Amino acid sequence: MPSFSPAPASPADAAPTPLPTGTQAVPAGAGTQAAAPLLDRDRSILAFNERVFDWAQRSDVPLLERLRYLCIVSSNLDEFFEVRVAPRLTAAQGEAAGPGPQAAAFAALMAQAQDLVARQYTLYNEALVPAFAAQGVRVVSHGARSSAQRRWVRDYFQREVRPLLVPVGLDPAHPFPLVANKSLNFIVRLKGADAFGRSNEIAIVRVPRALPRVIRMPARVAPQGAMFVLLSSVVRAHLHDLFPGREVTEFSQFRVTRHSDLAVDEEDVDNLRTALRQGLQQRHFGQAVRLEVSAHCSRLLADFLQAQFALPAAALFRVPGPVNLVRLAQLVELVDDPALLFPPWQPAWPHTVDPGRSFLAQLRERDVLVHQPFESFDAVLAFLREAVNDPQVLAIKQTIYRTGADSALMDLLREAVRKGKEVMAVVELKARFDEEANINWAEALESIGAQVVYGVVSLKTHAKMLLVTRREGRRLRRYGHLSTGNYNPRTARLYTDLSYFTASEDLTADMDGVFNHLASQNRPPRLRQLLLAPFHLHQRLLEKIEQVGQAAQAGQYARIVAKMNALTDEALVRALVRAGQQGARIDLIVRGACILPAQQPGLTERIRVRSVIGRFLEHTRVFYFGAGEQEDLYLSSADWMNRNMLRRVELAWPVTDPALRQRIIDECLLAYLHDEQGAWTQQPDGSYRPPARPLDGAGAQAALMARYRRPAAAAPTQRRKA
Repeated sequence: MPSFSPAPASPADAAPTPLPTGTQAVPAGAGTQAAAPLLDRDRSILAFNERVFDWAQRSDVPLLERLRYLCIVSSNLDEFFEVRVAPRLTAAQGEAAGPGPQAAAFAALMAQAQDLVARQYTLYNEALVPAFAAQGVRVVSHGARSSAQRRWVRDYFQREVRPLLVPVGLDPAHPFPLVANKSLNFIVRLKGADAFGRSNEIAIVRVPRALPRVIRMPARVAPQGAMFVLLSSVVRAHLHDLFPGREVTEFSQFRVTRHSDLAVDEEDVDNLRTALRQGLQQRHFGQAVRLEVSAHCSRLLADFLQAQFALPAAALFRVPGPVNLVRLAQLVELVDDPALLFPPWQPAWPHTVDPGRSFLAQLRERDVLVHQPFESFDAVLAFLREAVNDPQVLAIKQTIYRTGADSALMDLLREAVRKGKEVMAVVELKARFDEEANINWAEALESIGAQVVYGVVSLKTHAKMLLVTRREGRRLRRYGHLSTGNYNPRTARLYTDLSYFTASEDLTADMDGVFNHLASQNRPPRLRQLLLAPFHLHQRLLEKIEQVGQAAQAGQYARIVAKMNALTDEALVRALVRAGQQGARIDLIVRGACILPAQQPGLTERIRVRSVIGRFLEHTRVFYFGAGEQEDLYLSSADWMNRNMLRRVELAWPVTDPALRQRIIDECLLAYLHDEQGAWTQQPDGSYRPPARPLDGAGAQAALMARYRRPAAAAPTQRRKA
């Protein structure tokens, strides 16, 4: 009877790991259903970012990559505050009898965030800045600039910055200005009287987003190495120029983070696209949830800003450096030194796809699996390009969630329309922070005659599928692509995902039925193989978990291995806990938030949770269930979150081909269960134990890169043109 082997997957050309037969004993007391207290989701998100931050701390990671990880953590924290914090802040501020449990919980959450932010700046100031200086890369503060550099910075300020700044002195006629989300600003305290003899002492300077935050000084004033100045430092050094006749007595840069999750009542709007475009204009001015100021900011100025934004002390972050570490990512692009980066990775052309033959013809013979970014996303483009250029292809249907503002794939869809093919695009307008790009694509496609629909009211269409219909003799035949990730060529080089190509009549008929459901909003069809949220997926997963638990109680093989980005759905968590207590062995590979407490004696000791952080962002969703003689393996677009199961259109599909199943088990499950380089293991108290080994090339991602590394002869330039 099949099961998982304990041996790690081979990194290169070894034979697939066998699935030997066997049973496992049910421990004494199995079948009890004691409740395990669940972990806090928001604190789990912060803990995930601490694991990402660990890569910024590692001295064996190239220097620019360490800075990139630091910026990723800051970007993740920005999104955390923009999306997750407002409800908790409102609850804390709404306690009628004064600070109570909600305020205490909010303060504890902010304390965890404050600690992470403090460690970020300590790393930047005390480790990364000196390390960059040793490599001849310097970010030069005003006090450290030579006289020639100061003259250049002053000229730059007068030429490029000063014309765009409008200092606002506050008085009854000039109230506190609207400050946009995450924008750079300065608060200034002035001495002396203004032009009208008044002593209004507070002024605000807003810095436009259009200005670069990192500026390289020319070689004539920086002859040794690469020298940079930050825009905040440029403005700070010349604040006095903005207030002639007044004395600047104190100042601070500041940044406010605002709640930015768009809320549109889809039941009460006539045109969702128009409503969202209007909502985007207001996104930058939502509820304030966090205030960042310079570490030296006086109590008077900090109190003034807190009062303006109605924020408690717990939401004030004092930082010893630029208030927006995210923008330091520009330094990664400006420093031209490959030695400070990871060695470049060129994804291999999929070894199971013959570049000299028709892609569709190969799908008539077998299904094809592409493991990104180890294999190239160009296979998806080749599939679509062939369909666009094939005169026998009549129709192309595709979901669009996050495809990016500049996409070769979208250009191909427009070319398909121009060639007279029926093109249907299901565009998710509510893809968070991609709304504007998706609205623009929807309008561009509609303008040339494509059929564009926006999914189902009140549900996000998160499923990733592409369906091609081709006339072959007297019949129409369908070819499909399903994916765990987005149709985005850029992120396909950074995220691990699985692309699944098929000509299966059952799967492609199911896909066509789902497309028709999304367009007509009629009841979904009876599906043969696909599992569809919000209709079937959640219940089927619960049933699969229950089957495994029942097999364990019967003394049969009982195994669950699931890989996902987040595990926060309480029903699924309770089902997993129950199956573990019944005797099932459960391994969960959860990159981000996980509310299931693993390894708790008497409750979840048969459940292990790992989080893998690496060079690439882990994004694949793979679910394996072994119950007695029955084995099921699913790929999916969905994480195990309540929103994915009940408030989104999601798909999961079975993989039945034995070779493909084994390949997925080897590469996406076993390899990660034996990863000692990037895997953090959850402890009974909910904390995570870091990897036991240093970076030594033994991790899952390094092994997969070794497996898929191919000679130049197999590069995309050698492919047959469609």
